[in-house]
Amino acid sequence: MAAVKTLRGLLAELRAASPNGCIKDSLAARYVLTQYKKFQTTDEQLCKARDEALSLAQTYQTYLSSIRKYNELYKEFHGRGERSVRETADMVGFKLPHDPKD
Repeated sequence: MAAVKTLRGLLAELRAASPNGCIKDSLAARYVLTQYKKFQTTDEQLCKARDEALSLAQTYQTYLSSIRKYNELYKEFHGRGERSVRETADMVGFKLPHDPKD
């Protein structure tokens, strides 16, 4: 069951990394599916290669999701020049004290 969950997560990350969001013709998606079919076993079989393939797939999934999250953070926080104190406080979730002008 973990293999199916990992496969779905890996394909979702490949879809997110695809420029048009479609992985139907993607070589990477085909390769992943071929490898999953190759190492598919039944409950009665013991296959160390399957465990290794599952571990490798989980590593790739983590790598792809980390790259996606890094790019999102990079776009959000990098290179907009100087920010005001209020913009910086809002960005990190702080509230600035305000002076009552009575």
